[in-house]
Amino acid sequence: MSEPLKIGVLLSGSGTNLQAIIDRIADGSLNASIELVVSSRPSAYGLKRAEAAGLQTLTLSKEMYADPEQADEIIAAELKSHGCEYVIMAGYMRMVHAPLLAAYPNRVVNLHPALLPSFRGAHAIADAYERGVKVTGATVHFANEEYDKGPIIAQRALPVEEGWSVDELEAHIHEIEHELYPEVIGWLAAGRVHVGDDLRVSIDPE
Repeated sequence: MSEPLKIGVLLSGSGTNLQAIIDRIADGSLNASIELVVSSRPSAYGLKRAEAAGLQTLTLSKEMYADPEQADEIIAAELKSHGCEYVIMAGYMRMVHAPLLAAYPNRVVNLHPALLPSFRGAHAIADAYERGVKVTGATVHFANEEYDKGPIIAQRALPVEEGWSVDELEAHIHEIEHELYPEVIGWLAAGRVHVGDDLRVSIDPE
């Protein structure tokens, strides 16, 4: 087996997707190692998950984000110093900017709880629910300068059942996320993901 893919994880909240990645690494089904977990909020529960797993963490204060570009310079430098090859956004509620994107071109990965390009933005699940969609899902894509518009790596659809509450819809989307995200990271670790000049993503067969 090849060397584990060294990743850094960015988060802002509860860290359930971080936990899914930690669990897949622990059970041997994901050939990766988490070198650094960065949180935009000191109170994020994801930091506790990281510490429980013995991972190194970095927390940026609200004041540091007063200059978002400078904050991303700090994050990029820390990720580089820890040897991270890819940046995995897992519930990170801030845009990434040029310093981080330049340091990791087509290597900053985001998870969005809808089928892009539909329902971009921070309230995708609620927006889809309010619209009464019959199918939604989750998207893994590379981040770029435009919010939720980077090259799409993978998507998984979820048929919406009659009578679901928005909380039930959210729970089912999280279940999909926790399967899809580690799977995509595994593709990255195996070198199977390629971005073409037309910004379309191709995945090599296993």
